[in-house]
Amino acid sequence: MKTKRSELLMPAGNLRKLKMAVLYGADAIYLGTPDMSLRTKSQFSLEDVVEGVKFCHKHGKRAYLTLNLFSHNKDVPKLDEYIKTVREVKPDGLIIADPGIFAYVKEKAPELSLHISTQANVSSYLSVKFWQDQGADLCVLAREVSFLELKEIREKCPDIKLEAFVHGAMCMTYSGRCLLSNFMAERGANQGNCANSCRWNYKLHVRLKDGTIEELDINENNRDMFEFLLEEGCRPGDLMPIEEDERGSYILNSKDLCIMPKLDEYLKIGIDSLKVEGRGKSEYYVAIVARAYRNAIDDYYKDPKNWDPKPYMKELAAVGNRGYSLAFHDGRLTNYAHDYENTASIASWEYAGVVVEVTNDAFHVEIKNKLEPGEVIEFISPKRKEGMLLRAYEYELAANGNKKQVVQGGDKSIIKFPFSLFEHEDIEQLKNDFPPFSILRKERALTDEQWQRLKLDKVTQKLEIEKKHGDDIYEKQRDNLVALMGEEQLERRFKTNRVGVKGCCARGCNGCLPFWQDDLYEKAREILLKRKQGEQLTKQEAQQALALSQE
Repeated sequence: MKTKRSELLMPAGNLRKLKMAVLYGADAIYLGTPDMSLRTKSQFSLEDVVEGVKFCHKHGKRAYLTLNLFSHNKDVPKLDEYIKTVREVKPDGLIIADPGIFAYVKEKAPELSLHISTQANVSSYLSVKFWQDQGADLCVLAREVSFLELKEIREKCPDIKLEAFVHGAMCMTYSGRCLLSNFMAERGANQGNCANSCRWNYKLHVRLKDGTIEELDINENNRDMFEFLLEEGCRPGDLMPIEEDERGSYILNSKDLCIMPKLDEYLKIGIDSLKVEGRGKSEYYVAIVARAYRNAIDDYYKDPKNWDPKPYMKELAAVGNRGYSLAFHDGRLTNYAHDYENTASIASWEYAGVVVEVTNDAFHVEIKNKLEPGEVIEFISPKRKEGMLLRAYEYELAANGNKKQVVQGGDKSIIKFPFSLFEHEDIEQLKNDFPPFSILRKERALTDEQWQRLKLDKVTQKLEIEKKHGDDIYEKQRDNLVALMGEEQLERRFKTNRVGVKGCCARGCNGCLPFWQDDLYEKAREILLKRKQGEQLTKQEAQQALALSQE
């Protein structure tokens, strides 16, 4: 029997993110209004929802609407208006968690396809069969379901669609059923207003025998004398730090879910929908993650035997994350699934801008982050796998032609990148490959602590995937990070050279003056000019070419 092709389901927090998700390869989009779904910061009005669903259908994509809050009495009067609008727009599915709302919608709008939200905590084939009997067409499985469980559910429930999370933030409670946010900040997680209390910084205090409470002051004079560790009964010997100097503790801070290293297993058993979390995430996140999973899924179906996750993981590393984990894929979590040091979401690349118009002679780009002379900017195509690098030294304002050395992202400046900068590209092909809503990214300068955090993330991810314990290498990298955390981090550095540094990375950026003019890179240029458009030299090839030039 031929396995069904899995769809890529992407989140959208507003109309522009929806359009970017479609452009970069999503098969389906899920969206919702802030008052009736679990995202109070959603920027969709009912009118936007109508436009968004129509946009999806126009481009041959599916649109699922979220109605997955746990209802209170105050929510019931809104249902009739919501359902009336939903019936008119004809979405491909309505995502519901509350059994009362499920029964209400089934009675009022029986023609709508009903999907069971992850909030319903569906973790077994019995639960799937229950919802199937009630009339559900799809069940979103809880994040806590292991792959072996998922496989068994697929086998025992062949006649209902199954959806599984493959990427995004993890919740420290059972599939988002959290009381911590309500308790700490009076914000109901199950009403779409989670305060993310699990990711807060917690400080340690001690109660003295006389009843007074004192903050435990960790300073430069005593921080090397002790360390607080937590040992869980079923994992003797796994000593988990619950405090690091004056910064406090992030003991509840989960790393982000990333199933990409095991994605082929999900595709092999025919999971109908592969879901990415992140309706509150940025446009950059939506575009890059959609592109990575789109390419990974397509490449698997073309050649499953030789499929390799590494190139797609490299792409996902360019998106801000808390470190990636397989989470419950193998059933039991390891300490590698948590980040005990900090809660920051970081990457060595960041959002630079978005193409808002393609004219006869230039790309017009809305700037998202500060650009300075010497920036390495990568144009990310929704149509081809290879990005296109450009080293920029000045920036021309589209409005008046004035040229500036520095442009600020907060100004929402529109700048021109003339096609004359891309002298090694076919201009007509360039216009086709980078349409409006194409994104640009730039290298991000990080502190030594942040670079070490990324290094530790790679080590823990490798250990988790290979199911190795690796105490020595893990402890070494973690100790390196902890040592840096105690230092004042003012200096930041880029991965590649900036202006004023002799030479370049030698990989072949468009617009890189040293590469295209210096005799030192003659051999590298000869090799690159024989390559297809957009393909650059690898780091190893660039180094070999430099060595040949110096002989």
